[in-house]
Amino acid sequence: MSVSAEDDPVERLEDKLEAVPPRPGVYLLKDRAGGVLYVGKAKSLRSRVLSYFRGGDGRFQIEFLVRKVADVECLVTRNEKEALILENNLIKQYKPRYNVRLKDDKSYVSVKITSRDEWPRVLVTRKIVKDGSRYFGPFHSASAVRGTIDVIRKVFPLRTCSDAVFRNRSRPCLEYQIKRCLAPCVLPVDRDEYEQHLRSAALLLEGRDSQLTGLLEARMQRASEELRFEEAARLRDQIRAIEKTGERQQVLEHAGVDQDVFGLYREGGFIEIQVLLVRGGRLTANQSFGFNDWEFPDDEVLGAVLTQFYQGDRSVPREVLLPTPLEDRDVRVELLRERREAAVEILVPQRGAKRRLVELATENARQAFFERRDAQERLAHTADELRKRLHLRSAPKRLECMDISTFQGGETVGSVVAFDEGRPDTSRYRRYRIRTVQGTDDFGSLREMLTRRLTAGLRRDDLPDLLVIDGGRGQLAVAVTVCAELGVENLDVVGLAKARAVRDARATEVARTEERVFLPGRTNPVVLARNSNALFLLQQVRDEAHRFAVTYHKKLRDRARLRSPLDDVPGVGATRRRALLKEFGSVARIRAASVEQVSEVSGIGRALAETIKASLDGMSRDSSPDS
Repeated sequence: MSVSAEDDPVERLEDKLEAVPPRPGVYLLKDRAGGVLYVGKAKSLRSRVLSYFRGGDGRFQIEFLVRKVADVECLVTRNEKEALILENNLIKQYKPRYNVRLKDDKSYVSVKITSRDEWPRVLVTRKIVKDGSRYFGPFHSASAVRGTIDVIRKVFPLRTCSDAVFRNRSRPCLEYQIKRCLAPCVLPVDRDEYEQHLRSAALLLEGRDSQLTGLLEARMQRASEELRFEEAARLRDQIRAIEKTGERQQVLEHAGVDQDVFGLYREGGFIEIQVLLVRGGRLTANQSFGFNDWEFPDDEVLGAVLTQFYQGDRSVPREVLLPTPLEDRDVRVELLRERREAAVEILVPQRGAKRRLVELATENARQAFFERRDAQERLAHTADELRKRLHLRSAPKRLECMDISTFQGGETVGSVVAFDEGRPDTSRYRRYRIRTVQGTDDFGSLREMLTRRLTAGLRRDDLPDLLVIDGGRGQLAVAVTVCAELGVENLDVVGLAKARAVRDARATEVARTEERVFLPGRTNPVVLARNSNALFLLQQVRDEAHRFAVTYHKKLRDRARLRSPLDDVPGVGATRRRALLKEFGSVARIRAASVEQVSEVSGIGRALAETIKASLDGMSRDSSPDS
């Protein structure tokens, strides 16, 4: 039986390659299932795409990629700049396996000055969203910004409370008493003065200490000349605190320009990129990105990193310093200028202070490369130790742990946490409210949670390499049974039992057993060495699952404790509930009031007052001992 050219995928691909236009745009390389393997941009789609399939690119990674390609889709743009923007959007949309992808900034700390608040706040955040707020950073760790935030809260009296607290204050809080807030929640505050404090905080966050101290010194001199000595003394203290903070930060020997400095170190396909964030001539933060098995040349890797690094609301500096030139430098400069709404330069310095900065970033990249490689070797050793000691099918890369939390026979909840290559993967954390089990039944609750998690995992082809159950032989038996019922194969399951106290009336100290790992089909548990890396990783995963479950349980208990009987009354929402409680003080007093008294509350009419009284009286009868 002959196959027509229309049905032959090779012929179909050849036809598509012949039709690729010699214009700027974006190309998508797809597999047989239609999944996107790689997204790229080109000044000439035809020459770039054909170079993959006509032997023009001999890199092994490209050869390996091309063997998987069954389809090519091209999107033509008017110019290379539009192609760069479209490429970035498509990479974010499809997350192709063979594209360089930066992890998001959630592991890094940024500082946010809110925009939607009537009286803005300065907050530490790990999430950057497009809400109009100003963001500073990101900083490599929380400790990098803690000193600066402390100074801001000590010398600039800005609001720090949450929106809920701010709306419900009736008198100034302690922050006002110690002169760390102007109390705009309840007192009239000069808007210009508050804005001035915000601008000063922003200058400090940008690393412009000298500019800020210059402004404060001018204000201090003016206050002194006008005999406002108390204000002058306060400004003097602010200047001293800022100067003390600045002394602890590393100052670089060059002009005070805002710069992002990129350094790159590689050994074959293993690459580390370090970014130094320099603001006002001061090194304020750094970030590191690592990639494995990437044979793309340095300029392509840097270009892919730059495309994603400056997406979102990240601030763009005056200069971007690179270790190697980019083919599309002019296009990127134009895009960054539009983002910054001011001049931007992408430079590859060859000498002088800027070259030394690039060398410093490269040296930091080299240091991070070896630290990451050492960490990966330790993780690989730990995974192999787990495989050998626990007789697993393979060395586990991704672990998940399940834990059940019950409080005094009340609501039972469960948690699943995931660790990928030894680190928490919070995107895979899951919480479960147990629905089918009444009372305290850990085994039944575990069975329900396992069934729900594994069913979803089978449907999405998303199961871990090793599943750890917090418990002993009984909990493990439940997990093995559920796996068999659902037809889950090739999943290693173990139970981790906590150490328990050993009773000995003659002992002066309480002795404890070692932690034990139970394996399916084996009576005696495995006892891992107390200080082994394998046991430490299992304990980390188990403790994180317990913390996550208890936190969720506490949240539900707090929510139930704060719930009012008025929440169950038809027609009473949050606003009317607050009005009723503000007028009467408690639900008991509302019950004791007459319909006329209730109806006089703002927003409550006669009909609703009767409904409220009837509902509360009904609840009271239902909860009485004789009912």
